[in-house]
Amino acid sequence: MKKYCLALDMVDDPELIAKYEKYHQNVWPEIKQSILDSGIIHMEIYRILNRLLMIIEVDENFSFEAKNELDKNNPKVQEWEGLMSKFQQQLPNSKPGEKWQLMDKVFSL
Repeated sequence: MKKYCLALDMVDDPELIAKYEKYHQNVWPEIKQSILDSGIIHMEIYRILNRLLMIIEVDENFSFEAKNELDKNNPKVQEWEGLMSKFQQQLPNSKPGEKWQLMDKVFSL
């Protein structure tokens, strides 16, 4: 099993952050299923201020490219992503259209 950490910023607005967290208390079942179908075994999202950290544990068949392709072809995922985009903002070094960015591991024990 492999683990990845990704980061993303949120719009720095307490009301929007609260709404985002409320949506994540009841994630749509189709979204949860799409996550599992992509090979993600476990996912957690943490927040400090307006910075989000996502930790995913994946199976040996997982690839970000395959997940992106599945997401692109799933109307419910596209609807969810469109909804979430009003709460999210890119990190300063993001490419156009890029949301979550893979973090580099700097320490492990």
